[in-house]
Amino acid sequence: MTIGQFVRSCALTVALTVLAAASAAAQNAADGSYPNHPIRVIVPYPPGGPTDIMGRLMAQALSDAFGQQAYVDNRPGAGTTLGGKLAASADPDGYTLLVATPATFAIGPTIYPEGGLDPKALMPVAAFATVPYVMIAGPKAPPGSLSDVIAYAKAHPGGLAIGVPNGAPPHMMAAWFKSLTGADILIVPYKGAANDITDLMGGQIDLAIETTSVVLPHLADGSLRALATATAERLPEMPNVPTANEAGAAGFVASSWTGLATPLGTPQAVVDKLNAAINNGLRSAALQEKLKALGAKGMPGTVADFSAFVAAEVPKWTTMAKLSDLQSK
Repeated sequence: MTIGQFVRSCALTVALTVLAAASAAAQNAADGSYPNHPIRVIVPYPPGGPTDIMGRLMAQALSDAFGQQAYVDNRPGAGTTLGGKLAASADPDGYTLLVATPATFAIGPTIYPEGGLDPKALMPVAAFATVPYVMIAGPKAPPGSLSDVIAYAKAHPGGLAIGVPNGAPPHMMAAWFKSLTGADILIVPYKGAANDITDLMGGQIDLAIETTSVVLPHLADGSLRALATATAERLPEMPNVPTANEAGAAGFVASSWTGLATPLGTPQAVVDKLNAAINNGLRSAALQEKLKALGAKGMPGTVADFSAFVAAEVPKWTTMAKLSDLQSK
């Protein structure tokens, strides 16, 4: 056998293996036996953060729906491309899922192209929840409204620092905020939200952009101050906090969202079953209460709904990623 024949033989073997896995998954879904063993839910972030929390809630919803364990596998790194690529290259049989975020389909592939994640190798399955972002100030930030802070930043270039989890959506939003407002603010990257919040409360930085799931406890105890929400309308749980549109940053509207994705080629019957399980979970009063405590809102809908949502979100977050100037050279 020549080298060329050997390579072609290996490629054919791999292709047949993938087809066999997909065929088996389709049969399992058709005869009602899917899932018949534990499901891995890859979370491309470290344990303990907002996305990890959402991933664990999704895994629990799947476990409850199927009577089969769905367990979280944290695989952080390279702007979520490490975990995303691992999921995309898994057998398309419904037993390896990915907790998807804006980083999955837009940010990670833009700023870490060497990560090798092709978002087209993933199928959106079900939206899960959206969480609003809030611009917050620490005790040493200039007093006043968001417009006052913007004015101060313009008058004192580089005089204010905003902390962000490195390469995460708030990092993109900080760059976008600067572009929209012309405010000259120093962006300080951190390993995670917990780190930048700690420094914000300690006065090492002045500002941060984080989700309500992260900031609500600190706003409640007065250790941090909300300047504005990145929402189209005021939040019911924060009725006295203006939107960015109202406060001097017109157009600054974006939210954190999570959903479920599978490798491309997963049988439609399996995808539909997973979508139904997530939607059933979102109808649960217990899960709704947990989401409410995080300032999150469930996003029930069809596979087509989530696919259309992702398609609409990708251009926005890709533009933000490019503004961040974090692209690997």
